[in-house]
Amino acid sequence: MNPRFTAVFPTAAAAAAVLVTASVLPATGAPRAEALTTPTTFTVVTEDGVPADRAVSEITAAGGAVVGHNSRAGTFQVTTRRSDFSRRAFAARSLLAAVPQRVVGVAPAVRKVDPVEALAAAGRGAARTAGRPAAARGPLRADPLDHRLWGLKMVRSDLARAKEPGTHEVTVGVMDTGLDASQPDLAPNFNADLSRNFAPDIEAIDGPCEVRGCVDPVGTDDGGHGTHVAGSIGAAANGFGLSGVAPNVSLVELKAGQDSGFFFLDAVVNALTYAGDAGIDVVNMSFYVDPWAFNCASNPADTPEQQAQQRATVKAMTRALNYAHKAGVTLLAALGNAHTDLGHPGRDTTSPNYPANTAHPREIDNATCVDLPVEGAHVIGTSSLGPSSHKSDYSNYGVEQIGISAPGGFRRDYPGTADQDAPENLILSTYPRKVLLEAKKIDADGNVTPGNETTVFKQCPAQGPCGYYTYLQGTSMAAPYASGVAALIVAAHGSRDGGRGLTLAPAKVEQHLYRTAQARPCPPGGTMTYPQKDGTSYTATCEGTENFNGFYGYGIVDAYAAVTKALKPGEKP
Repeated sequence: MNPRFTAVFPTAAAAAAVLVTASVLPATGAPRAEALTTPTTFTVVTEDGVPADRAVSEITAAGGAVVGHNSRAGTFQVTTRRSDFSRRAFAARSLLAAVPQRVVGVAPAVRKVDPVEALAAAGRGAARTAGRPAAARGPLRADPLDHRLWGLKMVRSDLARAKEPGTHEVTVGVMDTGLDASQPDLAPNFNADLSRNFAPDIEAIDGPCEVRGCVDPVGTDDGGHGTHVAGSIGAAANGFGLSGVAPNVSLVELKAGQDSGFFFLDAVVNALTYAGDAGIDVVNMSFYVDPWAFNCASNPADTPEQQAQQRATVKAMTRALNYAHKAGVTLLAALGNAHTDLGHPGRDTTSPNYPANTAHPREIDNATCVDLPVEGAHVIGTSSLGPSSHKSDYSNYGVEQIGISAPGGFRRDYPGTADQDAPENLILSTYPRKVLLEAKKIDADGNVTPGNETTVFKQCPAQGPCGYYTYLQGTSMAAPYASGVAALIVAAHGSRDGGRGLTLAPAKVEQHLYRTAQARPCPPGGTMTYPQKDGTSYTATCEGTENFNGFYGYGIVDAYAAVTKALKPGEKP
């Protein structure tokens, strides 16, 4: 699982060419580099306006072999056996940096773990079977498990679907670890034709490849995160299992995450530019781009090469985000799970998180460091709320970065009551059978194992595979609720886009999302105290007004208002 699952640059063809053509490589007196026994993969990012042939020439001179190219993002996927390739690429005049992606080899799988988004375990309040009745039950319960989805009631999507349930002419890209299309609630809305896998398995961190070429087929998810996200966006309202915020939209798998939970630059920028080319309407990004939690231009704790790699990551992501936005993609991202004011981020002790054991402490300067994708161009940042509507204890916040708030779960909501630590305080959604089996939440026969009956649910149709559902929490769970509402806005207010269905300019979607949100003021006094299980606590201070503040942004997304109120593009939120 993932801790942070948030002016248009010219394309290479349109930009002015860089005048300098010669590459600058280490002098002959430099130490001789040792050849690696297995090739390493890098994402090489070029300076603005560099012709592809010049970049390839400099990459080759530095000792790399080009295996892929994204002209829209100015990136090349490169393999090399040179241990000094990154240093040589850094010295080349037309290349910004070589960002390490992976080592091609076989080693025990390494999973990127986020304790916030771990599978739910039974806890206090687990004996309850109906969630929080006042918040969860409503007049419309299309599917058997919908009464457990307090989030649907909070964003009023139970009412919205009577007016606008969405349509397959609206496409939502689930940029994540995959999507289990065998899940009966996802199968009706899964768009296999547009779905793509941009993140082949890396045996060193994902374990042995299961298919030839290590490219899992679309419609699968060995991580589970993406399937959970997809269900909240658009699980079908089919009288079975549960339903999503936009139950009739088309779900497109954009696999950019490894099975182990890592999201590397190359896969993310390729998925973003593809989304623009394919006419995807909305893209949900519940992750941060590894290996840096914050990409800093010149942090003194980093080496010059690491600084260049982070600048290159920002450059490539900015190009890709700008391209997708200009092509009509509305971009939403999770704000992150580090209970941090992103305007005052403080110290980062987790980066880089890959390769292992390379992290070092860094003081983060808000002016020169960014959390990607959520702080990237045109991205709508989403904070997480619990069933009480309070900001979740883990959720990041901040007036500079937030756009909107949505249900993401808050295990320790209702502190001091019988409902604290209840699984029902989390977000229930679809989940792959395979991942639950590996976690021993179900047995080989597909039955829920003892002790997990209050956190894992099984529903079986008359024909076909059974569906499984479980609870998670995180800003990764909040962003899909906002993405579902964004998709409904396109469905309700969009116009025809030739043969590609409906479309609506991202700026209009964003403005309407904000304008129709339920305004929520800061808590009394502005500061919330969050007690933790170990007896400690921490605080978060909300800044801003009722109309816009660091906890809620412009407010809680409101599906019903979004589909029933007319567009007013010139009106401020």
